[in-house]
Amino acid sequence: MTVDGRAAYGGLPDTAGLLLDPDELPDGLVVADETGQVVAFNAAAARITGIPADEVLGKHISEALPLEDFEGRHWWEYTDPYGGLATRTRQPERSLLLPGGREVLVTARYVRDGRCGPVRRLVVALRDTVARSRQERNSAELIATVAHELRSPLTSVKGFTATLLAKWERFTDEQKRLMLETVEADADRLTRLIAELLDIARIDAGRLEVRRQVVDMEATVHRHVERLVTAGYPPERFVVRVSGPLPEMWVDPDKLDQILANLLENAVRHGSGTVTITVEAEGEGTAVTVSDEGPGIPAELVSRVFTKFWRGSRRGGTGLGLYIVKGLVEAHGGTITVGSAPSGGAQFRFTLPAGTPGFAS
Repeated sequence: MTVDGRAAYGGLPDTAGLLLDPDELPDGLVVADETGQVVAFNAAAARITGIPADEVLGKHISEALPLEDFEGRHWWEYTDPYGGLATRTRQPERSLLLPGGREVLVTARYVRDGRCGPVRRLVVALRDTVARSRQERNSAELIATVAHELRSPLTSVKGFTATLLAKWERFTDEQKRLMLETVEADADRLTRLIAELLDIARIDAGRLEVRRQVVDMEATVHRHVERLVTAGYPPERFVVRVSGPLPEMWVDPDKLDQILANLLENAVRHGSGTVTITVEAEGEGTAVTVSDEGPGIPAELVSRVFTKFWRGSRRGGTGLGLYIVKGLVEAHGGTITVGSAPSGGAQFRFTLPAGTPGFAS
């Protein structure tokens, strides 16, 4: 690192009177002067943010670190360190987002000239871990989400079974069948939710197993489209395009089914118009693109699509599906991106390498 904090303001004196090089600090350090210009940006800050120091030194702190919270609010605008409350001396640690969705833990200290004086120096500490606050918030939100999602089907199952047991003779066969079909559907919903939770636990722990087999990608895509047509969606709503010969793919068929089912169901439920699925060879693997003609995803929310509990503008569901999809794709060594389709709707594209047999890997 050619430019460091010591060169900017003379280094940090320790308790023994020695100068401490900011680059020796384990956490990121960003210092702005009384005008808000960045005068120090240590090596850890460059590593955590992915921004070279020489690109931010001399810039205003809000431009150098354009931080946002998980609601999309610009952190510097609503904390306003230089024009806010004169009694404020710090900002507690919290998780914030940099452009591109990079998550960092941020805390700030306002160094003032005397009590309630103007800010003389703004000292910001950055950490590249989401332990503590982020984990605690995730755990609390996961518990709340699971409790909410479990309550509805469990209430239905309990209600129908209790009614059938108490008043079996009063119902016709058709009524009994209808109630049992409802119980079965709610049981399936519970099974899917539990499977999602297990997948998240394995993804977070890095223990997701991939059992590779030869898979016909084109046939798999057509099978999922046929399933949606059978479920009641008009066949003319789907267009499948396969470009050129595809390589032999060794992937986990169950996980591929999860990926395609989630992306196609998102397209038909949250999008509109024609859903186009393109399958093509890419490098030594295969790329699949799912596009719709709906309202799309606002640019400012794209970086949050694959985070836990993201539901976009519509509520409902666990908000875990796309997080799981990303984990399943990456477990195969692939990548997934989201953007705008030519028609203006959302476009998801994932690429999977051809892979090797499970017994060989």
